[in-house]
This record gives sequence, structure tokens and C-alpha cells, in this order.
Amino acid sequence: MEKLPDYLAHRREKLKKLKEKGINPYPYKFEKTHSSKEILESFEDLEKEKKVVKIAGRITSLRTHGKSIFFHIQDGYGKIQVYLKSDELGKEKFENFELFDIGDFIGVEGIVFVTKTGEKSIRASDFVMLSKSLRPLPEKWHGLQDKELRYRQRYLDLIVNPEVKKTFLTRTKIIQAMRKFLDDRGFIEVETPILQPIYGGASARPFKTHHNVLDRDLYLRIADELYLKRLLIGGFEKVYEVCKDFRNEGMDKNHNPEFSMLELYQAYADYNDIMKLEEELLKFVAEVILKKLIFVYQGDEINLDTEWKKIPLFESIKEYANVDLEKKDEEEIREVAKNLNLSVDEKTNKWKLVDTIFGNLVQPYLIQPTFITDYPIQMSPLAKRHRKKDHLTERFELFIGGLELGNAFSELNDPLDQKERFLQQMNLRDLGDEEAQVTDEDFLRALDYGMPPTGGLGIGIDRVVMLFTDSASIRDVIFFPQMRPEG
Repeated sequence: MEKLPDYLAHRREKLKKLKEKGINPYPYKFEKTHSSKEILESFEDLEKEKKVVKIAGRITSLRTHGKSIFFHIQDGYGKIQVYLKSDELGKEKFENFELFDIGDFIGVEGIVFVTKTGEKSIRASDFVMLSKSLRPLPEKWHGLQDKELRYRQRYLDLIVNPEVKKTFLTRTKIIQAMRKFLDDRGFIEVETPILQPIYGGASARPFKTHHNVLDRDLYLRIADELYLKRLLIGGFEKVYEVCKDFRNEGMDKNHNPEFSMLELYQAYADYNDIMKLEEELLKFVAEVILKKLIFVYQGDEINLDTEWKKIPLFESIKEYANVDLEKKDEEEIREVAKNLNLSVDEKTNKWKLVDTIFGNLVQPYLIQPTFITDYPIQMSPLAKRHRKKDHLTERFELFIGGLELGNAFSELNDPLDQKERFLQQMNLRDLGDEEAQVTDEDFLRALDYGMPPTGGLGIGIDRVVMLFTDSASIRDVIFFPQMRPEG
């Protein structure tokens, strides 16, 4: 048998002694009466009434003074100090605490009091082991500062870094605020398939799986779009979905293969209406979460309480990169990219080149709220043609703090035009673009029955959380981000 390190063997020995004493180190339940937060909020009344409280949590600090012991327990709402005294508990009970360690879960019963140092505490009349921890917690300042380790062992990160838990509580509140905003405006929350026979609604490579009973390949969705549009065809007018999407692509500070999206569609609206809706939505979330519209993200002051800039895609490239791409052909744009010291593959098509130039030389400088509008048709196969510029589409993307937060269209509802766009995408696939969209014949059939004029929007929830929690990486706002294998 492999010999355990002393720090692990020591805890196993304590576990053994607990069992020898007839103490179950992993009981089934514990009846709580209060949380730490509730005790601290009603402390004066509890103290005055000498009311017995029952609380449970993890031991996070421990110090012994002869026949007295002080320790803190942390529950889901905060932490509070507990005081044990030998004379009050009895010798055997008090000595049983020697088998407890930092990291153990404990249930405590007692009355509240204030220590000589002024700390609100619980004077225990009884305690019980709820879960014996067989591994010591890392030291806060030394044991869990490595980012990679924190992402891999998020459970420890949450224990020793309280600010991390605050970030994820804020994430929950952000999603709740988004739902409230849309619910109050008559949107209906719906659910669409995650497993799809044909992936669509975005330009991305999918994850592929196989269904044994049907004996067919299925794909994890890359977007909700085509199914949500089917619901508008079916008679719904305002729908949204908070969902998980999956894209088999690279990972960086802004991308995770599994990510959270909010997608919404509103009948009888266009991208101008959706532009206004997204601005109102993010301002609402800011007021709920931050209580203000001016805040700092990664050292830059962001002002939502101002006129949000609108600039067409090609004009933004001309302004920030000092180059006019609108009338250049593929080879000319490729040469521009090389002159700008951008790494581009010889097989990269014209529109990927435009996107690369924009992403490197424009996006990082879009700090204040900016709508980039009017994308080429070839970059927007699901968007309506621009009503004034036939070679462009009515599409926008929103950028704040250098983050792309939303993608929106006046949705294409002409089935013949949509079929032609799909064929163009298939041609791009034949030329080597693995992210070009595939043709969904059932969606085209649905469009033949008629879809009303529609405005649609997709918002990256993870990036919104990054913005409102001042987080530099998407992995800081996803509980369990995808990681490379250890070692």
C-alpha cells in the first residue's frame, strides 16, 4: 500500500479515532436555525432573548487557549466566531474537538455573546462533526494564487478567495436582471434544442456526437437563432432564451468552448429598435448591479450615461487603422494585413481578413459604448440587406471596454434570398472555410410560410459579467472553464 504523506495520514488517523468513539464523521443532516448573516443582522435581539441558535459551516481558522478554543466557521453567507469552553461542554466533549481540523464541516448550537475584544460570537453548548476533511486547505496567501490551479480547483478558490464567490453571486444577479428587463417588456422565455441535426445560426465549427438509437450524427448547438426564428414563424412575437452554446474553436481571455448567451427576437422590429433595446438593457443591468452608469473596467472609465457612438464597419477601420478596405479585392486586403504585421494564412478569405484587421486594429480601442454597423453581406448570411446600401446588411455589433457584447440584425425573412446566402456559404466551405454556415432545408421551408419583419440580438452573458465585475478573463466568470489536460 502506498504510504500517505504525513499531512494526509494525520487526518486519516483522526477519522479512525472518530469512528472508534462511535462518532459518525459523515452524518445525514443537521437542522439549522440561522445563517451567519442572519445571526449578525439580528444579534442584539438574539443576545437579549438568550435564544439558542444552530448554525453549520466549514472551520476556517482555529486557535486554542488551554481550556478555551476559538474558531471561525464559514457558511454560504459569511462567517462567524465560535467559542468553546471545557467547563461548559464537559471534559469528554471538549477533548473530542481535538479530532477536528481547519476545513472540517461542523454544526454548532449555542447562544450569542460579545467577546472581550468586541467580536460577535457564539458560545457553544454543543457541536457535531458534519464532514471530516481529509485534505488541508491551502494557505490563503501562499497556497492558491496560481491562476491555472484556481481555475482547475474552483472549489478551493471559492473557499479561500471570498471575492471570487462575490463575482459569481453578481453573475447570478446579472442574469436575473436581464430576465426581469425582458419579462417586463412582454418577452417570453423559451427553450430550444441543444442537440441539433444541423448546426446553424453562426459561423463556427461545432462539436459532433452520435445518437445510437437514431444512428445519426448530432451537433451541440453553436447558436439558438434558427430555432427561435421558427417560433416567430409559428406565431410568437417576442421570445428570448438564456442558454449554453458550444463552439469548437480556440480558447483565450474572451473565448471558452462552452459559453452562455442571451438570444432574443422581436417581431415587427428592425436593428435600430434592437440597438435601442440593448442600450436600455445594459443600462438597466448597470443600475441594478452597480447602482451607477459610470464605472471602471480594467483601468478605463466607462460611461454608459452618454450618447452611444455608431460607426459603420469600414469607416471604423479607416478611422482606427487608417486604411480603406471597402473597395479592395481579396489580394489587396491580404497585402494590407501583411503590411500591418498581421499573421494571416494564404487560404484566409477576404471577409476573414477584414475581420482580422478589425479585431486587431479597431476593437481594442472601442472602450466607450460603440455600435459597429453595416457589415458586408458575405459576413452576415442571416441579416437583411441594408435598405440604402445593397452590398451591406443591417447588422451591428456592440463593443464596450474592448469587449464584443452583442450581435444583432434586421433579420433576413426573404426565403429566396436566404437560400442564396446559404449557397454562398457552402461555396466558402468548399474553398476551405470550416466555419462557413451550412444549409438548413427545414429552416428554409419554415421561411416559405412567412416570418414577420424581425429584429434579433445575441448577447454574450459571460462578457457582460466580465464588464460589470471588472474581470480580465472569461475564465474568471465561468465556474469551471475548459482547461488543457494537467501535465
